[in-house]
Amino acid sequence: MSAIAAPVSAASLLQGMPFDRIRVDIDERGYDILIGTGLLGDPATYLSLPADAVAVVVSNTTVAPLFADRVTSCLRGRFRSVGQVTLEDGESHKAWPAVERIFDALLATGADRRAWLFALGGGVVGDLTGFAAACYMRGIAYVQMPTTLLAQVDSSVGGKTAINHPLGKNLIGAFHQPRLVVADLETLATLPQRELVAGLAEVIKIGAAADAAFFDWIEANLDRMLGRDTQALALAIRKSCTLKAEIVRRDEKEAGLRAILNLGHTFGHAIEAATGFGAWLHGEAVGCGMVLAADLSRRWGGLDANGAARFAALVERAGLPVRLPPLPAARLAELMLHDKKAEGGAPRFVLLDALGRAKVAAVEERLVLDVLRDGGATH
Repeated sequence: MSAIAAPVSAASLLQGMPFDRIRVDIDERGYDILIGTGLLGDPATYLSLPADAVAVVVSNTTVAPLFADRVTSCLRGRFRSVGQVTLEDGESHKAWPAVERIFDALLATGADRRAWLFALGGGVVGDLTGFAAACYMRGIAYVQMPTTLLAQVDSSVGGKTAINHPLGKNLIGAFHQPRLVVADLETLATLPQRELVAGLAEVIKIGAAADAAFFDWIEANLDRMLGRDTQALALAIRKSCTLKAEIVRRDEKEAGLRAILNLGHTFGHAIEAATGFGAWLHGEAVGCGMVLAADLSRRWGGLDANGAARFAALVERAGLPVRLPPLPAARLAELMLHDKKAEGGAPRFVLLDALGRAKVAAVEERLVLDVLRDGGATH
């Protein structure tokens, strides 16, 4: 499966093309991604939203003290009633009890089918809120307000919502598109460096899977992003969202092309489940998983040795793990059987033919086990 046709080049972004508003064009359910500075506290951000409905802001104990007041004060100027629920922070809380807390908050405000949810936080908050929105009264509107780099470049866009199960990540979920995505670059100033690095995994992923020119740009500008250069981060977010918006437009429900955005995730999700959700950040697990996927691609006969080495070097330079924790290879392989791409009881992997060109394929189990063992897993 080839990457998207005629992607917007990183060079054109560097020349200052205005990507403050990116359209995700999905028939009548299309929506805008707004990218800028100071958006959360600007009443103009919310002008397209209804003026007579119930709103509930969902956040967590880390993000709410920083940004919830500015969001709720703006919403009170438009919505009939504004509630708030603050969840515990962390991947380990991405489960049914948190969803029920959101339902409780909706019911406490008298929310009907015209209610709106606002997901203020990183990928966990976004997934939980989107899943709750998909379920409450069979579907209500929600807005993604991602506050981490990982959520701004990836998880907030495309409508994939889910919670975890002890046997696997994101196994219980639904496709439910947001009505708006608001990526405020100011939130990145409060992001711990470990979270910033984890977000870079998803930036690297989309370049490696879908756009070789963007991968080149990431290599050249990685140090600027690690140093929190505002322009470099803004360009990476805009480019990542532009690429993902086009992929989602062409394949909303991951029937084909969109699956390439799971590069490294089959390995990564197994790492998260095996180590206990939250021990490794999602981006860290994906970073290591991508290195394993690149090695598997090389052994399978796709990516050449130079490309695999170049890929691993970039992930390592970003500060992401490139070696597995000492987990049994057989246990990781077993967990991969629960991956959503699995078919006929066998996992399928996103593999690279070249940097910037990915596809999904089944691979012999012996190759997978060899990659796991050479990558640090135990026998």
